[in-house]
Amino acid sequence: MKILLVDDSRAIAMVMQARLESFGYEVRHAINGEVALDYFKTDSFDLILMDIEMPGMNGFEVTTRIRAQEGLEPWAWTPIIFVTATDTHSNLVTAIEAGGDDFISKTVPENVLQAKMKAMSRIAAMRARLCLANNKLQDQANRDGLTGLLNRRAMDMQVDIAWEQARQSGKPFSLLMIDVDNFKKYNDRYGHQAGDDCLKAVACCLMEQIQQINDGRIAPGTFVARYGGEEFAVIIPDAAPGVHAGIAANLVEAIHALGVPHEKNGGYGVVTISIGAACFPHALGEVKALFHLADELLYKAKDAGRNRAEVA
Repeated sequence: MKILLVDDSRAIAMVMQARLESFGYEVRHAINGEVALDYFKTDSFDLILMDIEMPGMNGFEVTTRIRAQEGLEPWAWTPIIFVTATDTHSNLVTAIEAGGDDFISKTVPENVLQAKMKAMSRIAAMRARLCLANNKLQDQANRDGLTGLLNRRAMDMQVDIAWEQARQSGKPFSLLMIDVDNFKKYNDRYGHQAGDDCLKAVACCLMEQIQQINDGRIAPGTFVARYGGEEFAVIIPDAAPGVHAGIAANLVEAIHALGVPHEKNGGYGVVTISIGAACFPHALGEVKALFHLADELLYKAKDAGRNRAEVA
C-alpha cells in the first residue's frame, strides 16, 4: 500500500513514517498542504494520512481540494484519515464534512494503527479490482461488438478532442472514409454470417496496416473506427499534408490482397474497398466539413469504379 503522509512537523512525520514502513508500507512525506496537492496531481496513493493543523493551508482545506480534483474523474476516490493531537468532537465533524473518512490520534497505539492500516489495505485492494472492472466496462462500451474497433460514439468523442488539439497546435488533420464495395450483394450471395466474417477480416486488416505504419509518417493518436454498417474511418490527427494519400492507397491494396471471394463485386472477384481521403491543413473550419468532404470523395471513388481512393 502506498501512503501519502501530510504533516508540517518533520520530527513527528519521521516517527510516523518509520512506524508505517515497519508494517511494510511505502510512505511519501509532504511537508505542507501545497506540496501534498502537487504530489497528488502527479502520483497515485492508496491512502492519505492528513494532519489538521498546518500553516498556510490546513488539512481540511487540502482535503476539500483533493476531493474536488477527484470529482473530475469517474471512480476516483482515495481514503483520507485525519491525524491530529486534538481529537475533539468538532474536529471529527469538520473532518468528515471536508471529505475525510476516518480520524485517529497522533499517539494512537501501535496495535490500533496496524489494525487500521490492515483495513485500509483491504480497501485499497478492493479499489484496484473495482478500477480494473470499470476500465474493462468502459473499454467494452467504446468498442464495436463485432469488429473490436472503436465504435461511432467513441470515435466522435476522440475526434472532437483531437480536432481541438490540432486547431490549437496548428497541425493538419486527415480523415479516411472507407466503404466495403458491393457489401449488400456480398450478404445476398454468401449470407449474413459470412458478411460478419467479412467485416471482421476487413477491420483486422485495416488495424494491422495502421499499426505497421511506424516510420514516423503518422502520429500515435491515429486510430481506426467502425463508422457504421460496412463503413469504417481512419483518423489521422497529426500528419504532413499528402501522407493520407499514401495511407489510403496502402489500405486499398491490402484489402484487395486479402483475396476474400466476392463473385458479385464487378470484375474484381474479391472483396475491395473504396476510400475518400481528405486533409484540412491546420484544422481550418469545422470538423463536419472534413467529414462531408471525405464522404463526397468516397462516393466519387465508387462512381469511378470502386477499389480505389479519391484524395483531396
